[in-house]
Amino acid sequence: MNYAVLDLETTGTGADDDMIQVGLVLLDEEMNVVQTFNSFVRPSGPIPAFITQLTGIDDSMVQDAPETDEMLLSLIPLLDDAVLVAHNVSFDAGFLNRALDRCGYSSFTGRRLDTVEMLRMLYPTLSSYQLGSVSEHFGIRHDQHHRADSDAMATAILFSECVKKIRSLPLLTLQRFAGFMRDDDLAWFLQEELALREAVNPMDPDSHSYFRQFALKVGEWTEEKPPRDADEDSGALDGVSFEQYLSGVQDKFRSIFPDYEEREAQQTMFREVEDAFQQSRHLLIEAGTGTGKSLGYLIPSLYYGVKEEKKIIVSTHTINLQEQIRQRDLPLLQEVLPFPFKASVFKGRGNYLCLRKFESKIQTNDFVSPAEDRLTAAQMTVWLGETETGDQEELNFGNKGGDFWETVASDADSCLNRACPWFKRCFYHRAKQESNISDVVITNHSMLFTDIRADNRLLPTYEFLVIDEAHHLEEVAGKHLGLQLSYFSLVNFITRMAKDSRSGLLPQLRLRIAGESDDKVPAWTETIDTIVPVFGELKEMWDRLFEMLYQLAGSSPSAQSETGQAVYRLRAGQLPKGWEAIAAEEANLFAELNSAAKTLEKLFTEMKDRLDDSSLQGTLTDLSGAVKDAARLRDELRLFVRADKPETVYWIEASASYRSKSVHLFAVPADVSEQLRQYFFDVKKSVVMTSATLSVQKSFQYACEQLGLNVLDEKRLKTVQLPSPFQYRDQALVMIPRNFPVLKGATPDPAYLSALVDSLSEAARETGGRMLVLFTSYRMLKQVYDPLKDALAGSGINVLGQGIDSGNRSKLTRRFRQQPASVLLGTSSFWEGVDIPGDALICLAIVRLPFQPPNQPLQEAKAELLQEAKQNPFMKLSIPQAVIRFKQGFGRLIRTAKDKGIVLIYDTRVIETYYGKYFLYSLPGPKIEHMHVGQMVPRMREWLSEERKETQTGP
Repeated sequence: MNYAVLDLETTGTGADDDMIQVGLVLLDEEMNVVQTFNSFVRPSGPIPAFITQLTGIDDSMVQDAPETDEMLLSLIPLLDDAVLVAHNVSFDAGFLNRALDRCGYSSFTGRRLDTVEMLRMLYPTLSSYQLGSVSEHFGIRHDQHHRADSDAMATAILFSECVKKIRSLPLLTLQRFAGFMRDDDLAWFLQEELALREAVNPMDPDSHSYFRQFALKVGEWTEEKPPRDADEDSGALDGVSFEQYLSGVQDKFRSIFPDYEEREAQQTMFREVEDAFQQSRHLLIEAGTGTGKSLGYLIPSLYYGVKEEKKIIVSTHTINLQEQIRQRDLPLLQEVLPFPFKASVFKGRGNYLCLRKFESKIQTNDFVSPAEDRLTAAQMTVWLGETETGDQEELNFGNKGGDFWETVASDADSCLNRACPWFKRCFYHRAKQESNISDVVITNHSMLFTDIRADNRLLPTYEFLVIDEAHHLEEVAGKHLGLQLSYFSLVNFITRMAKDSRSGLLPQLRLRIAGESDDKVPAWTETIDTIVPVFGELKEMWDRLFEMLYQLAGSSPSAQSETGQAVYRLRAGQLPKGWEAIAAEEANLFAELNSAAKTLEKLFTEMKDRLDDSSLQGTLTDLSGAVKDAARLRDELRLFVRADKPETVYWIEASASYRSKSVHLFAVPADVSEQLRQYFFDVKKSVVMTSATLSVQKSFQYACEQLGLNVLDEKRLKTVQLPSPFQYRDQALVMIPRNFPVLKGATPDPAYLSALVDSLSEAARETGGRMLVLFTSYRMLKQVYDPLKDALAGSGINVLGQGIDSGNRSKLTRRFRQQPASVLLGTSSFWEGVDIPGDALICLAIVRLPFQPPNQPLQEAKAELLQEAKQNPFMKLSIPQAVIRFKQGFGRLIRTAKDKGIVLIYDTRVIETYYGKYFLYSLPGPKIEHMHVGQMVPRMREWLSEERKETQTGP
């Protein structure tokens, strides 16, 4: 049998589009290349400009090429009795069959395999399945992306890698696939490979641990050992001062990295963190890009923690930073530090796979979206043989993967603990055990507050805490100490329990107990039959309630905006007209849900007591857990509808596009400083808070007020601002066009948009793309996207827009790096956490100063509290918030000591208003110039040519 690996380049994706190039690689069963085929094809009309830009194929290259029917005469024999393989095979096969049909040939009806599906299943932790990215990962030379011959060869190599991986999988894993893969060509292929394997080599490799017919990478977590023997203690640090320890660590760094240079700011940070622990006081330390913050606190934390036998908790805001510490910093420190230590990552429980639930799901074929769910199940079965953590962050899910995960994630309510057959291999309990025996535990801000809500039962007991990305702590506190509900909060529960009389956990339970001999079965069956229709009624009540909430949100002035995004704030004691009807609907829902929950709890308890089937016991525990979740949701909805706490901000958000399905309900404390003081600063010996952006105009006053700290209490708090290691005066030029149109209000007029697009396009042509444009409004980003694309169309510079080309920040950033001649338009999440070092980014444009909308409910409530205290909300809240965000945005440009670039600020308020100085003075010393807009490009050219001269002449 042969495999025909096909790739097509076309004039578009529509039914009337034409092929312009065909590439085919024929492989035999041993994955040897038997034959290749490559041909341009003459289309019926001119090739669109964007296709030429993408592929490099223009009209001159196809003018003498064969027409489609002539090309097919050569191609068809190669497809005889072959399995068709392609990267996204449905596109290539569909396009091929339309061409065959138009030319009067029979359609291709053979088997098809998709390398995207195969890669997803077999390499579940790849960050992208795009052909270019995967080729890069496998080291496949792929010089001509979007050329059919090159793409077909790359796909053939990838297919070969996939087959090799299948043939190396444990036999048990292949047998698992056979249990749930069904009726498609991938299932057929896996069955063929399984039959071959069972006949030729039935032995499983020894590199796995086997349990309950699964191949796992890890054994029992009870075998985990502490980092040092009891008698070894911290002997390596006996009589060793911190300075001696630091000197030894730096000597080790020099031996590993010949170019290692001590950074003054990092040296200061080492000493300040260790001193804060020794003195049992809190520390606020601002450390800019390039300081080496994570090592700056990990090195002293491990010294103090190991020497004093104290556990140190390190908390980050983003998973990216958590993973960077796990994958980059900790392995380096294992090499460098003069003693063995253990550091672990501990996240919220829902991040870990529950093996019992996963086993049950694939054994009962409990698949809501059969094709997608089977692929996700296969992906996770392979992953079990590779993961040491069971952490979902490692997985790259497909469309429905997140829904699948929710049904198999670990949670407290459905945990059987020691009664679970998987207990000793449980990933959550493994992470918990590791955190108990670790010197340093890396967690996240969300987990800190989840632990507080769980009465400190989750994280190990600690007195020393390091908070990185500390400028996010107050915001996360509000989110976790308040509540958030959405339309799908209850709908997902209802769908899971009983979508209708045949699908859902309750109908499944009815089927499973039918074979039980207990004399209670008829009564249980009757209860299920009675309760299933109630879920339909609950759904109707929920829909009515959320439609009423949507109508209320839609009456808000904000709903009239072009985006259709509505925000409606409720005020305690001043609820709007018609709220009584909403409260009445909620009361009916509460009573109905309450009654259903009690009936189900009683039913499940009775079944648990009388049935001893372990699989059924697990299902009943899962059902009980889901009912407890629904009861919590019921109680939170009641709290929201009462809206009676003056210190809490209540609001509704909705979108005109999805109406009631888009409704979100929020209840957040207006001021969390008191809780932060109570939970952290009053009870912990030392809390170290660090970030690149904590100060405003060299003052920590704003951060202290938000966090509940007294900036004047020098006994308990020290504040430190570290100098940047970068030479910003030489590395960054800030340019402000002083005659740029002023944007009045939120909606730009045509003259403003035209001036912005003209200036951005001129700047982009000068820099050859390599430009990031930061917006504060998605609406304005969309208004700029098309005109900018048109303005740059002839220059070979691509435009990428967040939410237009992709909503995924990582994917957009990767595309931006891979296509240097690009301008990336970003909003919200692009202002921080994006790391594009080197020449990939040399120009950053900030369209507007990042002020929060004053009518955002939480912002409005904070402003009201300040007014009550006779303070100016603009100066005390709006300015500091915007300055910190502005500093984060500026920080995207200079990421290393060798970077050089330009920042364009199109908001002339920085030079025209009394508060503009707060923004410019907050920057770390770049060269700042303002000029006529027409002088900007010549000045950019001059600045960039200076850099090129320096590069050519060398130091």
